[in-house]
Amino acid sequence: MSENTNRVLLRMQELLAERDWSIYKLAKESDIPYSSVNNIFIRNTCPTIVSLEKICKGFDVTLSEFFSYDTPIKQRTDLSTKERKIIHKYRELPRNDKKILEAYLDGLLKK
Repeated sequence: MSENTNRVLLRMQELLAERDWSIYKLAKESDIPYSSVNNIFIRNTCPTIVSLEKICKGFDVTLSEFFSYDTPIKQRTDLSTKERKIIHKYRELPRNDKKILEAYLDGLLKK
């Protein structure tokens, strides 16, 4: 196992522990088959970039946050499940739609 693979697996285990999640929960949140996620750990292999992007979405972190080993990931415990879903949806929007949504929210707040 390479050092990079080891670091990725350790980071995944760290995030699982922080959230008190099982591998099954990660697979479900990441929309990846359980067997695929489980095999990453059993075989000590590094996930593909596509899988890693899905895993990051499941953890609700960016790739940058995932790989920033020295900086702890911001705790999102102050957000409700509904607020986290809204943020997740926002992150999926194209840049132009984000601007439209931000303008709409600004308009709502001025009422």
